[in-house]
Amino acid sequence: MKKQKRSEAKPVVQAAPARWWSIPWWYWAIFLGALFLVFEAYGPALRGPFVLDDLYLPYADVNAPVQTLGNWVGLQRPLLMFSYWVDYQMGASDPHVYHTTNVLLHFVLSIVAMLIAARLLEWAEVAGHMRTALAVFSGALFLLHPLQTESVAYVASRSEVLSVLFYYAAFAVFIYSNRDSMSLARAIAVVALFGAAAATKEHTLTLPALIVLTDFFWHRGGLRKNGVLYGLLALVCAAGAVVVWKVLLAANTAGFHMTDLSPASYFFTQCRVVWIYVRMFFLPFGQNVDPDIPISAGIMDHGAIFGLIALLAVTAAAWIYRKRWPLASFGVFVFLLLIAPTASVIPIRDVLAERRVYLPFLGLILIALELLRRLQFSQAVGISAAAILACTVLTYQRSDVWSSPLSLWQDTVAKSPAKMRPRFHLAFTQYQAGDCAAAVGNFEVASRLDTPDYRLLVDWANALDCVNREDDAATEFNRAIGLYPSSAEAYVGLSAVDGKQKKFDEALKELALAEAIDPGIPQIFVNRGGVYEMQGNNAAAAKEYQRALQLDPSNRPAREALGRIGR
Repeated sequence: MKKQKRSEAKPVVQAAPARWWSIPWWYWAIFLGALFLVFEAYGPALRGPFVLDDLYLPYADVNAPVQTLGNWVGLQRPLLMFSYWVDYQMGASDPHVYHTTNVLLHFVLSIVAMLIAARLLEWAEVAGHMRTALAVFSGALFLLHPLQTESVAYVASRSEVLSVLFYYAAFAVFIYSNRDSMSLARAIAVVALFGAAAATKEHTLTLPALIVLTDFFWHRGGLRKNGVLYGLLALVCAAGAVVVWKVLLAANTAGFHMTDLSPASYFFTQCRVVWIYVRMFFLPFGQNVDPDIPISAGIMDHGAIFGLIALLAVTAAAWIYRKRWPLASFGVFVFLLLIAPTASVIPIRDVLAERRVYLPFLGLILIALELLRRLQFSQAVGISAAAILACTVLTYQRSDVWSSPLSLWQDTVAKSPAKMRPRFHLAFTQYQAGDCAAAVGNFEVASRLDTPDYRLLVDWANALDCVNREDDAATEFNRAIGLYPSSAEAYVGLSAVDGKQKKFDEALKELALAEAIDPGIPQIFVNRGGVYEMQGNNAAAAKEYQRALQLDPSNRPAREALGRIGR
């Protein structure tokens, strides 16, 4: 009996690792073209100043130059604060530096989004040029869609951009594993990136759920083969949950302790809001930094029940047709999972914010990819190119709105005319720009839209003083003092009004009260010096101006006053 001849094993040829110089030229063309486009699209916003919460971040603190790195980083969102510290070393308080960093981070993130889409397209058995074209479209859409402008143009929203960069990177490391089971090194990389995301913003704690969903949906190994990864993720997630709970307990704009917004009301409202997000993705118009969204106190209010029914129907369809339309089905689950931290039952004061779509944007991209893959290649490319061109134009127009506080709040007031907050911000912006008459008019409108708070009354009074309506200014300052008698600011403002009216005794009493509350305000001593100067007591005035300069050596009114009286 003849022995069967063994088949000779063919030598395995190892592919040489790719080098950057071996990458096709058109990859570099796409890369450089995308970088050029994103900087052009966000050009107006790059020149814009800080707005809203930008003004309360560490770089805006007068003590920023003497703060240590430890003071900057702190305990909450340390990697986010570290990124601001790095920018401060490069450009101090120059907004352009911070805006540029946001755009660069967004650009890098779009590349990661493209890689994720490419892998999922491969799993959905989209091959050849179609897969490449759709992957490139995914990255371009993430990069240039106008719905992303709030996250990119708003410096304070770097928490979104940076946290999602770590989040998507961790997810990419997971899905690009080619082994049946997760190696320890890869698991550690995923967990490290997850920890970085959670240390930047808390909503990224959904990553373990996304990995489980991906593992189950695409049959990538399961708990048995990825047990080490799941165990490490569980530890990080538990620690993150403790941090989130502490944040919610301390926050005054979110959490279950909000008496005027119950979990049920918030959930019913979100049943409608989620569809606004979806509409803005497919039909990007009507963007608004402070939208006026009525609250659905019950399931029947403002059509909340229809939004809920639609969500249930889409979720059911995604499950039923998961094999026929895998990308769209997975996209629905991804979107709903990633939007859940801000669109479920945990109340947040602002029920809609465009930046909250930044993380779940990937799910919407996958739905769009499912639609495009059904077309002929030429049709898919043509529609994709037209969509990116339209998005680029719209993003430029929207970033132009973000180019100045005045244009931002004028746009917001036009779209939310019955809401007090945007009207107040417009009035304050006009006051800062020296347009006091317009500011007074908008402060008056704001005071009729809702009950005026301390901040509105003080700023309104300052605008009234600016247009020489001293009696009206004094009225509003006194109303502010009635609301918040332990704040020095209103007393300081009232002293200026009384000083102009030569009510010197009243002004000095108000300044004494302000100093007793907070002796560290330079304006107290500037105003007191002004009273003494008007009384002809230049020696006493000089002492007050010098005290102001001790507190703030750059205080311009104090320096000018000393020069005026020859001291």
